[in-house]
Order: sequence, then structure tokens, then C-alpha cells
Amino acid sequence: MKIGIIGFPNSGKKTLYRLLTRGDVPASKPGEQRPIPGIAHIRDSRFDSLVSLYEPKKSSPALISLELLPDFDRRTAQQGETFRSIADLDALCLVARAFTDEAVYHVNGSVNAERDIDEIHAEFLMHDLIFIEKRLERIQDAERKGKGDGVKAEKPLLLRLQAHLEQDLPLRLMDLGDEEMKLIAGYPFITLKKEVLVVNDDDRNLAGSDLMERLRDKGSRLGVELMQISARLEEEIEALESEEERAEFMKASGIAEPAINRLSSLCMKTLGLMSFFTVGKDEVKQWLIRRGSTAPQAAGAIHSDIERGFIRVELMKYGDLMEYGGEQELKGAGRYHVMGRDYVFEDGDIANFRFNV
Repeated sequence: MKIGIIGFPNSGKKTLYRLLTRGDVPASKPGEQRPIPGIAHIRDSRFDSLVSLYEPKKSSPALISLELLPDFDRRTAQQGETFRSIADLDALCLVARAFTDEAVYHVNGSVNAERDIDEIHAEFLMHDLIFIEKRLERIQDAERKGKGDGVKAEKPLLLRLQAHLEQDLPLRLMDLGDEEMKLIAGYPFITLKKEVLVVNDDDRNLAGSDLMERLRDKGSRLGVELMQISARLEEEIEALESEEERAEFMKASGIAEPAINRLSSLCMKTLGLMSFFTVGKDEVKQWLIRRGSTAPQAAGAIHSDIERGFIRVELMKYGDLMEYGGEQELKGAGRYHVMGRDYVFEDGDIANFRFNV
């Protein structure tokens, strides 16, 4: 599963990339327009709490693939460079600049996050419409030559998609069946992809703003997840040397949790993923599975042998463990569960699998 970070130049894309990957942005050659791959560390306060509780020899947070896409502007949109980079992504993280800093140039001459978002989304819609028009032309050519039998089901679907896009609506809002999705699975539709919209704002606006109210309505209509962040503030938090310093800084700033943690959660939600944990003195590890996964499927995230030989899973709920403070106390309270093959995992479950192969 892979998420691409996209946006206009100087919107804060590289800062988010650094924060999510916990590393610097690799240098690229002048004029080079290629995605920069990376691995995002899932930020989850529950994982940190489990590490503090168990004090393991090793701690392993979950990871997802990430790509920092080239700067988006009218030239790259017209040439199709960025669109080609998007084709193999599962979701997009669109960064829009709302912070004001006269020292930082804006490609459109002024700061207007709503305008920038509309412009990029308009380019996405136009890309999908142009693709459909070209595909319909090929289908019509095949029909004229008597070779249209293989695309009979595709043509009415494309016409439906076209009519939907012409209403300025992304394809992800359509209710498409499994067979319809198979018909277009190989096509590079951008508006079909899931999207997280990140507004990179000034610190003073984090408590609330008219812009965010308008964008919440827009995000709801467009089927995108929305969040606000101050990348500058997040960098300051990340630069502090200890957890104690970070906690004191956030308390003084009125921040309950770093926004980068919430962004991690939104990225997972957008990809349809959730976390479960395995714990012990040797290792505390976070695992990612699809929402709705059964116990054997969750076991398969660890190893196919565990899924194949699954017998049962012993479960603790994260909230229960934090409330009682330890496994023995949890068992004494009757909050330690044994579940079978039909159990559907919940976000934050702590699991110990029993299996035999």
C-alpha cells in the first residue's frame, strides 16, 4: 500500500515527508522530476504506551510506503509528468498551503488554500475526462471495424463515469460494483483514488478558522479526509530531545497529541487499514491489517504458517490493559479473551496467536 504526497511548490510537502519518514529528503538533480520513495513510520500513542509498559528489548512500529511526488504546477499538469507518477499509488496526500510567510514564494502569487485545492482537483478531473474521451474514441473505432464485442460492457460504464465527472465530482463518490471495478482496474483514474487533504497553516489558526469550516464542507462533498497541521510547529516538537520535553512543550501549546500522529491515523484510515499489537519483553510490534480482517487473516500478517495452522487467539483490549496496568491484573478481572476463527479484529487489539503446523 502506497501513499503519494502532492501539492504546489513550497506547500510543506517535504517537511511532512521528513516528519513521516523520520529522515531527510534525498537530494535530486536540478530539473529532475521523479518521485522520491520512502517508508513512513506510523505514529501511534498506543504503541508508545505499550513500549513504556513492557520495556522490550526491541520495538517495531508499523510502516507504510510513501512517495514524495514532484512539485505540482500548470506545466507539469499539462505535460502529464506528475500524473504518470500517481498511476501506481493507492492514495494521495494533498498538501495545501495556508501559512503566511512573505519570505516563502507562492507559485500563484498569493496564499489561498481553497483556490489551490480547487485548481489541483480541477486538473485531476480534467485528466480523468481526457482519458475517458480517448478511450471512447478507441472503442468507437473498434466498433466501426466490427471488433467491439470485447468492450460492450465498458462503453456504457465509461459514459456513466464521464457524466459523473462533468458534474465536477470525483469518481470515488460513485457506487461501483465489483465487476465494474474490474473493467477499469487497469486505468489511471486519479479521482478514483482515496485522498487525505492536509492544510498546512499558521500556529495561531490551529484553534479554529473560517477556512477550515469551509474546507470541512468541501471535503465531505468530495469524499476526502481533512486535517489541519502546522508543519513548522511539528518540526519544533520533533526536534526536542526527550519525550518529557515534547510533553511539556505540547502542554504549554495546548496540544493533546502531535498532528503528525493524527496524520498517520488518517493515512491508515484512507487505505482501509488498522493496527493490532503483539507484546512481550522481547519485542512490542505493531501490525497493519485491512479493516474487517478475521483472526486467521490477522495471523497471516505475521506469517502464513500461523494463518494456516491457526487454532485460537488470546486477546487483550488496549483500553483494558491500560486501565488495569498489566496482564495478570487483566486476567484476574476476567478481561482476557480467547477467540476462534470467526473473530473480527478491532483496531488496537493486542494478540497472542496459538497455532500448529
